[in-house]
Amino acid sequence: MIILGLTGSIGMGKSTTADMFEAEGVPVHSADASVHRLYAGRAAPLIEAAFPGTVSGGVVDRQALASRVLGDPQALKRLEAVVHPLVHEEEAAFLEAARRSGAPLAVLDIPLLYETGAEMRCDKVAVVSAPAAIQRERVLGRAGMSEEKFAAILGKQVPDAEKRARADFVIDTSQGLDPARRQVGAIIRELTGGRD
Repeated sequence: MIILGLTGSIGMGKSTTADMFEAEGVPVHSADASVHRLYAGRAAPLIEAAFPGTVSGGVVDRQALASRVLGDPQALKRLEAVVHPLVHEEEAAFLEAARRSGAPLAVLDIPLLYETGAEMRCDKVAVVSAPAAIQRERVLGRAGMSEEKFAAILGKQVPDAEKRARADFVIDTSQGLDPARRQVGAIIRELTGGRD
């Protein structure tokens, strides 16, 4: 089974592209969705122990947690030490289930793939990309987003040009959904030898 890492900077269309792989019958594991599940489950008591007052009704209060870790590299490291091993466990279970099902290809949707060295766990990497002007328009159109927040997020991400240079595949999402879908289909065919 081939493991394809899927990544892309904020506003590039990664989640929509992950959905396209799923629509083609490819199993997809979303690191973000995994964190959401863990914040409402196994990770909640561990996070409450590390950051008292950040869990309410058994679910991590993301705003309260963000106010404790943002801008504090040591706190962020402590949080990652709690969450990352749990996400890796879920990812390993997902890959095992995909292998058992006979899937020729599985996708790991990881926002900070290059930033965390996760490409080492993948056979190939696809980067979702669009021109900076389109990215900016998409991101600043989101509720609660500001120029400052956008700049801070970009500052933590490997630049798009570097991601594209390091990737095995680049999916251009600037032309709309159908062209992106065709690119996804071509990648699936190439990686599975046409067995899709």
